[in-house]
Amino acid sequence: MTRYVVGRVAQALLVLWAAYTVTFVVLYLLPSDPVALLLSANNVQLDSLSPAQIAAVRAQYGFDQPVLVQYVHLLTRALHGDFGTSIASHLPAGELILSRLPQTLLLSGLAVLLALVLGTGTAFLAAYVQWPPARLLISRVPSLGVSLPTFWVGLLLIQVFAFNLRWVPATGSEGWRSYVLPAVTMAIPTSASLAQVLIRSFRDTLSEPYIITARAKGLSRLEVQLRHALRNAALPALTILGLLVGATVTGAITVETVFSRAGLGRLAAESVLAQDVPVVQGIVVVAAAAFVAVNLVVDLLYPLIDPRVVHAPRVTTS
Repeated sequence: MTRYVVGRVAQALLVLWAAYTVTFVVLYLLPSDPVALLLSANNVQLDSLSPAQIAAVRAQYGFDQPVLVQYVHLLTRALHGDFGTSIASHLPAGELILSRLPQTLLLSGLAVLLALVLGTGTAFLAAYVQWPPARLLISRVPSLGVSLPTFWVGLLLIQVFAFNLRWVPATGSEGWRSYVLPAVTMAIPTSASLAQVLIRSFRDTLSEPYIITARAKGLSRLEVQLRHALRNAALPALTILGLLVGATVTGAITVETVFSRAGLGRLAAESVLAQDVPVVQGIVVVAAAAFVAVNLVVDLLYPLIDPRVVHAPRVTTS
């Protein structure tokens, strides 16, 4: 078990390093001059400065160094949580990200919890219902949830529940009611994908011999699904759960823009439009860290549910 945990942690650190490196390479290859962006944010035209002044600015921010030296320097600072200074606001990028992070984490956490309830409930109901037309209808609902665009779902919910019924606010980040529509919008595609996997898994699990044996012992259908089928049916869903949670977190960019929420997703959209490279790089690293953390937790939970992951026999050749 120790070897398994160490291997997964090392893999997570490697993914984080790769995410930072790829982000640096992509931003470095952009057809823009970082000095011109920096001066433009301060309402200074590049043509108004002399070559000596431009060279001084490059030296001040380290842009005169070779690319490899810049990469090592920025990576060392990033390891200490320092992503540089925002070009647009002139504030530390780390402080900007941390100020927006709690809003996005709370919203994503609510969306993931809601997705688990909706996805598991839909799959459980599809396996429990015996009337074929109703079972077919429930099984087709997740396909609809996956195909709907997130921004369209958000706008539809705003129109119905905010403008027509006036139950919740359409935009903003004040109060618990402001989380309802964004959380539902983020949860719909995740719960639909989870339900699709669970429905297929339930269908395969309920045909296993031990399920037939449990029914022969006189257990009700509800007891069979809860005590015997659910745990084994959840294993394939747990495998993709980390990917679904990561997609939910990254989906905050669209949702927070639609609902005008002051979160990390909206900050990412604003920073990309302003070409605020330090903030964009910091957000990518934070998003990758959240994605890696969730997948690491899933990897560590998997052997607890199915010990064969760790204790599988090794095949040796003579």
